[in-house]
Amino acid sequence: MSTRQKVIAIMGPTASGKTAAALEIARHIPAEIISVDSALVYREMDIGTAKPSAAELASAPHHLIDIIDPADAYSVAQFLIDTRRLVNEIAARGKLPLLVGGTMMYFKALMNGLDDLPAADQAIRAGLDAEAARDGTPALHARLATLDPVTAARLKPNDSQRIQRALEIIALTGQPMSDLLAQQPKSEMPFDMLSLSLEPSDRTVLHQRIAKRFDIMLEQGFLDEVRRLRERGDLHPDLPSMRCVGYRQAWEHLDGAYDLNEMRERGIIATRQLAKRQLTWLRSIPERTVIDCLAQNPTENILRHALSYQNS
Repeated sequence: MSTRQKVIAIMGPTASGKTAAALEIARHIPAEIISVDSALVYREMDIGTAKPSAAELASAPHHLIDIIDPADAYSVAQFLIDTRRLVNEIAARGKLPLLVGGTMMYFKALMNGLDDLPAADQAIRAGLDAEAARDGTPALHARLATLDPVTAARLKPNDSQRIQRALEIIALTGQPMSDLLAQQPKSEMPFDMLSLSLEPSDRTVLHQRIAKRFDIMLEQGFLDEVRRLRERGDLHPDLPSMRCVGYRQAWEHLDGAYDLNEMRERGIIATRQLAKRQLTWLRSIPERTVIDCLAQNPTENILRHALSYQNS
């Protein structure tokens, strides 16, 4: 029997009920929640990220929420460092670490380790920025397709950050990023993890949930939240924080790019696309336990699995 620390991961697409499931576990098992969400790390971004309410945050200890300013960036590497430290600290307090969220890049880093790729080179990045400004990101994507077709095939032509990173790696190493990643051995997680995945039996119902939640955000003052962020004067649409789903569309609407109805539609579509990507990634994890998030009592099902795992 393994003597490694046990953790539970609650994964799932947006609007699948991950927060409610985690809080149900925390009501029955002494536990602390580590957020696995690249949007919840930002302060001043509460409504558009569907951040847990004050009551929810108070009901169980939460970590990696409201830890950086929207003008700053939070890397996968830093998440990995923070999470490994937090798991040890929570275990030392005699509690169960719950990893809860839908940022699959973070989960991938936990499961497979961090890619050992060269650090950023500011001179190369400046040159790529200038090239993108002159010719457009799709032109960089076309160049990447000739140099690293495997990486280019999985990136959208307007994914400026990842396209430039792939070109930067080629400039630094002379090798395609896909080749470098294929050469790296898979690392082992330093703890045992039960992966519980909330997934919809009917994606149409999930889409309805997404639309309803977006409308609730608008009613709660989401546009006012984005206005306040714009009024700071130090933020812009290319920052990782402002590229979060919903925020980009709200920013463009406030710029006058389209009216409120189109902003709503674009925001809902972008959220649906995010959910589709999350579900695609989840299907690549054969060892996950799938729980229908549309069932009558999914939180009770989650709790049953958690208790069984905790007592095993």
